[in-house]
Amino acid sequence: MSTDSADATATGVTWTPDLLGEGYEQHVMDLGEDPDGEGEVAAVLVRRGVREGESVRGATLYVHGFSDYFFQTELADFFAERGQAFYGLDLRKCGRARREGQTAHFVSDLAQYDAELDRSLELVAAAHPGVPVTVVAHSTGGLIAPLWLDRRRRAGRLAPIAGLVLNSPWLDLQGKPVMRGPVTWAVRALSRVRPLRALDLPEGTYGETLHVSGTGEWEFDTVMKPLEGFPVTVGWLNAVRRGHARLHRGLDVGVPSLVLRSDKTYYSSRYSERSDRADTVLDVRQIARWSGCLGSETTVVPVVDARHDVFLSLAEPRAAAYAAVDAWLRTHDLAG
Repeated sequence: MSTDSADATATGVTWTPDLLGEGYEQHVMDLGEDPDGEGEVAAVLVRRGVREGESVRGATLYVHGFSDYFFQTELADFFAERGQAFYGLDLRKCGRARREGQTAHFVSDLAQYDAELDRSLELVAAAHPGVPVTVVAHSTGGLIAPLWLDRRRRAGRLAPIAGLVLNSPWLDLQGKPVMRGPVTWAVRALSRVRPLRALDLPEGTYGETLHVSGTGEWEFDTVMKPLEGFPVTVGWLNAVRRGHARLHRGLDVGVPSLVLRSDKTYYSSRYSERSDRADTVLDVRQIARWSGCLGSETTVVPVVDARHDVFLSLAEPRAAAYAAVDAWLRTHDLAG
């Protein structure tokens, strides 16, 4: 990849080679002192270089979920083929951005992520002035991004964002009703005194279905994305539940939204073939129920046999997910 010197001058930042190899670069964003007391925090923005013969008429900003980081080069290629410059963000304490001694993915308030999201959007807009930006977010990122967009809209700062694609967004707490009542109240109280306490939760099969060491076809860093996932802390879950409550009161992200989800949920602590053809993490009925709280124009597409990350599904459901995104992008004039 050749570095665009005009872009470097325009943004005033330095891009260095990324772990994804040729064609990818990263920029480390120092964010200052951690509000939660775990030292200095940073986020890392990764860009896929615009290659010879590719045109740019838009841009994509991707936000990962919990126990995750940006590694989905197939997704980046998909958007690039449709005229969108692609950027993936590793949030503070996640993936490339996590520093020694920091609790993976821990924040006490999801609004803390506004700092790196705002800065990333500024860098994308400076590198590609005047083009529409599509925000793509997965799972917990699919909660973080709508909350962020709603705040930007209320502040009159929505531009240049023109669309939102949510991949199995986490819009409510799965499990029995007690989880959304007494357990949530207990978490709220405990988070004030022991925010870093890890919850004892059952292990699932999701990581096994994704990685090449299991039934998946994807290679990723299992230190940054453990197959069993990172521990869920009380303070972080409380932040998520507060985010859920805000979403349930109704947001307005201000742009058209596409919500992709599996057509079914399957929970099990032991792998079976069903694990590869269902969302083994979230309750898809909750996604269907709460998608209407995004405001503006929302399109919901159930993808038959999709995994929790629909873009890491088996070949047939993955193709169906990409086809749905392609049609939606073209309908909203966001694809070249």
